Amino acid sequence: MARSKNRGSQEVNAGSMADIAFLLLIFFLVTTQIATNKGLTLLLPPKQEEDIPDPVKQQERNIFKIQVNSLNKLMVEGETLDDPSLIGDMVYDFILNFGNISDVEKGPTGAKVSDRQTYESLPATMKAYINNSLRSDKSSDGPNAAIVSLKADRGSSYEIFIQILDQLNAAYNRVYGERVGLTDEEFRKLNRNDPRDLDLYERARSGIPKAISIAEPSKVGG
Repeated sequence: MARSKNRGSQEVNAGSMADIAFLLLIFFLVTTQIATNKGLTLLLPPKQEEDIPDPVKQQERNIFKIQVNSLNKLMVEGETLDDPSLIGDMVYDFILNFGNISDVEKGPTGAKVSDRQTYESLPATMKAYINNSLRSDKSSDGPNAAIVSLKADRGSSYEIFIQILDQLNAAYNRVYGERVGLTDEEFRKLNRNDPRDLDLYERARSGIPKAISIAEPSKVGG
């Protein structure tokens, strides 16, 4: 029997293709991870109950100045510094200098502490280091007055900024940890949901505020 010449060609039923494509699109949107630049996860301090002194109005010796230019060159306390890893030790000494111990109590209401009270609460090893190596009248009067100022150029790299910020936080954690018999890493890992860890955390920080001032970046080359 001969085949009919008028037999129509078979076609693929594409009626459901749009639905399939839509389901695939949803699948890829749900499962694909899109990389985003989250920036710095800095935790802003709570609002203070009293006025915080303007760093500009502070005496120069109470401000530890760090500047980074567009070529990632460091200027620390008016002098060039090639190795950023040295900043941690310098800031540690600055915080604990106690160049002019004050009896004026500062801090949030109900937790005001003077620099003299802070000094007396330090362990003997820290006191010995302060008395033998610090107490300069050209550095900070005490922890309550000490401010670390970091200013970067808009052309400086993200990496150098993070490296310096890590050094500053490590210096404060070292101070806090040594005060209560911990390393800086052990202090950083304290669980503030645990009452015992929270007590250590609060005793370590009492009278020694983390005063890091990040200034508005200057223009490129400024």
